[in-house]
Amino acid sequence: MNKINQYIQVFACAIAVLCVFTSIAQAADRPARFAVSNGQIQVLGITTAPLQSQSGSVRVSFPAQVVVPPNAEQVISSPVAGLVSQLFVQQNQAVRSGAPLVRIASPEFGQLQLQLLQANSRATLARQAAQREQQLFDDGIIPQRRVQEALASLKETEAVLGQAKAALRLTGMTAETIDGIAASGNPQDSMTLTAMQAGVVTQIAVKPGQRVDSVTPLLYVVQTDLLWLDIQVPVAESASWQPGTRFKVQGRDIEARILSISPNVSAGSQTVVLRAVIDGKAGQVRPGEFLTVELPVAATAGGWGLPLSAVAHDGNQAYIFVRTADGFEARPVKVAASAGQRVQVQGQIKSGEQVAVSSVVALKGAWLNGKGGK
Repeated sequence: MNKINQYIQVFACAIAVLCVFTSIAQAADRPARFAVSNGQIQVLGITTAPLQSQSGSVRVSFPAQVVVPPNAEQVISSPVAGLVSQLFVQQNQAVRSGAPLVRIASPEFGQLQLQLLQANSRATLARQAAQREQQLFDDGIIPQRRVQEALASLKETEAVLGQAKAALRLTGMTAETIDGIAASGNPQDSMTLTAMQAGVVTQIAVKPGQRVDSVTPLLYVVQTDLLWLDIQVPVAESASWQPGTRFKVQGRDIEARILSISPNVSAGSQTVVLRAVIDGKAGQVRPGEFLTVELPVAATAGGWGLPLSAVAHDGNQAYIFVRTADGFEARPVKVAASAGQRVQVQGQIKSGEQVAVSSVVALKGAWLNGKGGK
């Protein structure tokens, strides 16, 4: 029984090989040129188009999401524990750099200012003492050791003063304001947090009267004139695009440019992320929005761009039909790339030749039936 099965498998392989060689022989015997009259062309609705360079004509679509660059989003957080006493902005409001956003009333903030005033007083006294000791030493009244002790004490108090000023600068207070409080001796009862950059308030996480802890996020300011796109592409195709490649956003008058390619592959979808920056007109999209982008397929040497409808197949071989004086000629081509309704082909073709782009099925039938060619 096993021998019979072996004989059957060998016979089937022989039939398959015979069919392949028969198909090749028929393709070789079939004339490439075949006649089609102008009347037939008109009746069949055949149209032609000149063969042109394929650069940028073939594009493939992928999903993308609008994201905010890390340096374009500012998180306004409370530097001290306190009470939200006033909000100066509303959600989706555009703000300029330095604009007041929220006011926080805080005993902790008052304590920091008290430490500043105490450190400033001690530094002033230490400075006066060092000057007095230096004068007494110059007059020969006291030894140099007392001068050195006074200078050491001055350095310590100045270090404490610098630390107190640094703690207030971390709350967002400017150096000018800090110096003004130290000089006047009048502390402020609340702090006003301001925007470090121009942008749009995208989220407000607190309300007036709400108590907040230190480093609690209060609101978010996004610089919307600089946005990125995260594009999901199959890992097998990711090498087709390199940083610097320009492309368009489908349905929008927006162009973007690829910045980088993620080295990591998503385990679930087997995709990688192409990160791109929107060149201008970023105000037409919003962070978090999903879009469709059209990435150009890289040009291949000797490649030409054609509509998908211009290519016919006979077995595994692709053909296009080139217009001749009395009909058409079937030219074998290789499909180098395909995206949507466009393809890239390679073959013995040249610029300017008229290629059938519609009713190609009818031309294929005429060719296979040998009309006008035999």
